[in-house]
Amino acid sequence: MNSFFANVDWAEIAQACLDTLTMLGGSMALTVLLGLPLGVVLFLTGPGQAWENRLGHGALAFGVNLLRSVPFIILLIVMIPLTVLLMGTSLGVAGAIPPLVVGAAPFFARLVETALREVDRNTVEAVQAMGATTRDLVFRALLPEALPGIIAGATVTAISLISFTAMAGAVGAGGLGDLAIRFGYQRFQTDVMLVTVVLLLVLVQFLQAAGDRLVRHFTRK
Repeated sequence: MNSFFANVDWAEIAQACLDTLTMLGGSMALTVLLGLPLGVVLFLTGPGQAWENRLGHGALAFGVNLLRSVPFIILLIVMIPLTVLLMGTSLGVAGAIPPLVVGAAPFFARLVETALREVDRNTVEAVQAMGATTRDLVFRALLPEALPGIIAGATVTAISLISFTAMAGAVGAGGLGDLAIRFGYQRFQTDVMLVTVVLLLVLVQFLQAAGDRLVRHFTRK
């Protein structure tokens, strides 16, 4: 067994895990910070909603769909000048976070919009009939009722970000994807490839289980 893992540097694996978790945590926090309000605005400007605006909704939806349609590996390359401007580098963990956020935030916004659409219309109308402001409608009715769906969307987004961090390794972002490409693929070190893949699978399973548990918890409430 030891001979099979002869190429594995466990200290490097640990650092790669830390880099992956840092990229995931930082980009996920910013994705929620940007994607949640974007999803709410997409919903509110839609047909029959409080801020109905066909032109504004159409422009916003077009921008979201445009960003979602760009393959992430291309987005990484296209965003290099902006990433350098924002972070001072396009390499490493810091250089990966801007494209990760730009790639994931529109995706999460659409999931938030979908969750808000599933809120019972009668609940929305009852709150509006009580004279609630749009702010009250969002924070006292829409978001609490849609919370299980939003958590499920955040879970899906986090798992997508794990695959994005692996792809970011192709341009020197670090993390488990970088190890898999540099050692597992380019140097044909199967043991390194196996370890990185297993660790990524474990991380995905953990996030999915945690997300499912939170969804069940808030659904019961």
